Amino acid sequence: MEKLIEKIRKEGTVLGEDILKVDRFLNHQIDPLFMDEIGREFARRFRDDRVTKVLTAESSGIAPAVMTGLHLGVPVVFARKKKSVTMTDALYSEKVFSFTKKSEYELSVSKKFLSADDRVLIIDDFLANGQAAGALVKITEKSGASLAGIGIVIEKSFQEGGSLLRKQGIRVESLAIIESLAGGVIHFADTKREVYAR
Repeated sequence: MEKLIEKIRKEGTVLGEDILKVDRFLNHQIDPLFMDEIGREFARRFRDDRVTKVLTAESSGIAPAVMTGLHLGVPVVFARKKKSVTMTDALYSEKVFSFTKKSEYELSVSKKFLSADDRVLIIDDFLANGQAAGALVKITEKSGASLAGIGIVIEKSFQEGGSLLRKQGIRVESLAIIESLAGGVIHFADTKREVYAR
């Protein structure tokens, strides 16, 4: 998506060699019209995959996931990082280590929202080391649901997450792929080459 690449160039901020801040439109302040375009693109790519549920993790994955669910016409489930007092049902849970926050947390989804009848599309804002996406894959597997694939808004291909997921045979579709943030400059990959690599 050329529009996404342009938006990252204009509004993204590089923090060090491995962190890109995009809080002006994606993971703090949200640009709803642009997020609608993101959801439309994911829906186009997975239109023929019989998706019945979109799965994401709170909180930054919710906006692109909701728009994807809207355009696919299916419910969106988000894995919670903290169990609220209302989460009394049986849960599918997986531990995740966040390299950005340098801490471990647990993602949980109520068993009533995922089942073996579902075909799941995972959507998230970033793919770096693949911890969150990997946990969502495991939650999908625990539920007995089948996995249609993973849609990522921004992938950092210089970190191992995308490679590890693709090696497992998982379809990963990333709308923008960053090869490097060296020297404070955002270097984008050739998306045609990267996105369709399996």
